[in-house]
Amino acid sequence: MTARNDVQYGPRLVTTATGRLRSALLTRPSAAIERAEPLIGEPGAIYSRALEQLDVLRKTLEYFGVETTVVQARGDEPCEVAAADTAVLFEDGAALMRLTSLARRAEVDRMEAEFGAIDVPLAGRITAPGLLDGNDVLLAGRTAFLGIGVRGNELGRSGFAQLAQAHGYRVVEVKLAPGLGPLRAVAGAVAEDTIAVGRDCVDLDAFDGFRTIVLEPGEGQAAGVLPLGERHVIADIRFRTALAAMRRAGITVEALDLYEFNKLGLTPSMLTLALRRE
Repeated sequence: MTARNDVQYGPRLVTTATGRLRSALLTRPSAAIERAEPLIGEPGAIYSRALEQLDVLRKTLEYFGVETTVVQARGDEPCEVAAADTAVLFEDGAALMRLTSLARRAEVDRMEAEFGAIDVPLAGRITAPGLLDGNDVLLAGRTAFLGIGVRGNELGRSGFAQLAQAHGYRVVEVKLAPGLGPLRAVAGAVAEDTIAVGRDCVDLDAFDGFRTIVLEPGEGQAAGVLPLGERHVIADIRFRTALAAMRRAGITVEALDLYEFNKLGLTPSMLTLALRRE
């Protein structure tokens, strides 16, 4: 028998979607965030508070040993702060998306340049006329869930499916309730075999074979958690009933005030592009 050693060839980026988070990228918002249309019933975002809250997220990540890269939003689009829209990381590289919003597509080019600066290789990209946003992709275990809603198109999803299958993932499409935003706003992997999901937000049958923590109506956005590791997540503090449900299920929850982003439907998972997990 030959002993296994630690010699690796090529990068080891995201080996598992809920593995220990080692490196992540955040995008600092610009003042344009105040022009974003908030969710129904919410006031508009306040730029100065958004900066403070993103900094708290950064410091929390660093407290738990995550190396963070923070880039400045350079466009005029309020949602450029949703860094995880631009790419999905596999073990050997990043798959670049082609965003649904025409006004945001230059963000992918800027992220590609940033990847070159921090030595993140490319594993593929969605090309025209395909459309897919990274926050409509949820990796859990060896499954890639693809949200079907108002964003993306069939060509984008089929193109990503080919990439994911080449990396050893099975692909499952998830229908979103009418009017909802991205999949990762209402569903999140909290463990290799467990997904938190908002009730009445998605077709729950898509998660057959996984344990689910189904969150009550009105708190579906609490499912947009950012895994720090297996059964350890960052969540928005505003959803206390949902946080209690996750904790009862054995999930360690770090609750942060991210209200300025929550107003816009942006969750911790959407704000944070995971670059390396193990």
